[in-house]
Amino acid sequence: MSPLSAARAALRVYAAGAAVILAQLLRRCCGGFLEPGFPRQPDRVAIVTGGTDGIGYSTAKHLARLGMHVIIAGNNDSKAKQVVSKIKEETLNDKVEFLYCDLASMMSIRQFVQKFKMKKIPLHVLINNAGVMMVPQRKTRDGFEEHFGLNYLGHFLLTNLLLDTLRESGSPGHSARVVTVSSATHYVAELNMDDLQSSACYSAHAAYAQSKLALVLFTYHLQRLLAAEGSHVTANVVDPGVVDTDLYRHVFWGTRLVKKLFSWLLFKTPDEGAWTSIYAAVTPELEGVGGRYLYNEKETKSLHVTYNQKLQQQLWSTSCDMTGVRDVTL
Repeated sequence: MSPLSAARAALRVYAAGAAVILAQLLRRCCGGFLEPGFPRQPDRVAIVTGGTDGIGYSTAKHLARLGMHVIIAGNNDSKAKQVVSKIKEETLNDKVEFLYCDLASMMSIRQFVQKFKMKKIPLHVLINNAGVMMVPQRKTRDGFEEHFGLNYLGHFLLTNLLLDTLRESGSPGHSARVVTVSSATHYVAELNMDDLQSSACYSAHAAYAQSKLALVLFTYHLQRLLAAEGSHVTANVVDPGVVDTDLYRHVFWGTRLVKKLFSWLLFKTPDEGAWTSIYAAVTPELEGVGGRYLYNEKETKSLHVTYNQKLQQQLWSTSCDMTGVRDVTL
């Protein structure tokens, strides 16, 4: 990617963010965001990646409040004990725990899955929430560009390793659910199958947007595979909006200034940002329904190219090669 192309990618990402912020401002001025009502979830188990901070923390907290056994998968060991204690205290739910999982390491992901399976418990909800945003060019432990490797490939591998448990846990009328968090930046992204590592001329904005686009394609293909085998597991993708979290450390200084001064008005709170993930995880309206892109707890259309089944399959097969997962073709 040339410097000019990188600049264009940045402008597209900020334009997409500005459009979302404007829509959120209009909604805030017309009544705001009202918390949906969610049904209780006794005896159900959820894994939330990145659950020690931001949207992930709010998601884990709300699921615990609904009575779920919540396992936070994250790499912030130092914060984990405090977070778990706080959620237990706020929700009066003792079934909250932390398991270390570094999504930038395939070995760590495999170790996490092994530890989880040793618990001999079901898994009804997997929320692929963790991510990095617009970080400087750097690589995961396995040598992948970090946005693609952590945001996308890490969740691709984690989901595939947990699919057998999800299949065993789902039942007619009570499907297990995979919920993956993307973003509106996928609308301005391009998937370069010849340079998924963004190695030509690095653009943090393009790399981030590409990882979010890949997550949408992954979700749609996963749902097709699950439906073809008649599995009682569904896969949906959610867009949380522009949320006031700590992910903005590497964005344009002007954006950081706007966030600092006006986040209370323009940005969603982490709780508000989590509602669509929770909706996808528990609402009866989505029982047995997958392959949807959800925004503000409603289905909407994703980027046109995400419905290209040939591209879905191509990305899936390439991802299988990268992670050592056995490819299954339709």
